[in-house]
Amino acid sequence: MFSKQQSPRGTETMARGGSGGGTAGAEGFSILAADIVIHGDIHSAADLHIDGRIEGDIACTALVQGERSEVVGAIRADSARLAGTVRGSIDAASLVILKTARIHGDVSYDALTIEQGAQVEGRFAPRGAQASASAIPLAAPANIGDDARITLVG
Repeated sequence: MFSKQQSPRGTETMARGGSGGGTAGAEGFSILAADIVIHGDIHSAADLHIDGRIEGDIACTALVQGERSEVVGAIRADSARLAGTVRGSIDAASLVILKTARIHGDVSYDALTIEQGAQVEGRFAPRGAQASASAIPLAAPANIGDDARITLVG
């Protein structure tokens, strides 16, 4: 990893946070610690755990956000588990918003779980063509019950 000999795939592997391989769709896991601040977009085939501050858009397979983490930008993931602050839109197939989360932006999802105590200022809409017609506006922070499942049918 720290040798002077450079692999032709070295930067690709490091950008994904994987442990090697460097192939498209490679599985891996990257942790961005609490002392990390990133100004710029993150695109990753790896799963991400974010405890720091991100000022930019995030696109990844799976995202876990720590309680003290802040994301200022859009999030796009297959699955996301959010516990910190997000200031931007969220698009996730499977989304879990934990009680410590503070969301300021629109949310689109296939499956949604919100813990009691979570605060969301924005619009909820199922992913797909009918999303704009059936969006639920939330004018003020909403507190939604334990493991509530919201399903909107167009």
